[in-house]
Amino acid sequence: MDLQKMKVEDKVELCKKYFYGGFALLPFLWVVNFVWFFKEAFIKQHYEQQQQIRSYVIKSLIGAIIWTAIFITWVTLFQLYRASWGATADYISFIIPRGIA
Repeated sequence: MDLQKMKVEDKVELCKKYFYGGFALLPFLWVVNFVWFFKEAFIKQHYEQQQQIRSYVIKSLIGAIIWTAIFITWVTLFQLYRASWGATADYISFIIPRGIA
């Protein structure tokens, strides 16, 4: 998609959709939103709707960072304590290690 060919109102609408889409357990949309609209929000000459886009871009970056931190924390805790959680960890595991055969 070429953002240069879009109307400013459509850019704001797309940026807004990607931001809210990140809340639907699709945090990758926040990263995409940040990357796609960074120039539009911070580098291009000022225009009326730029402040809205900048707001969504900053919020998308913050959301992506928070989600990444939570995900890394969860993976680390699960890897460290899975064995001590017993059957509960086995129920939420996709692959259950059988141990040494």
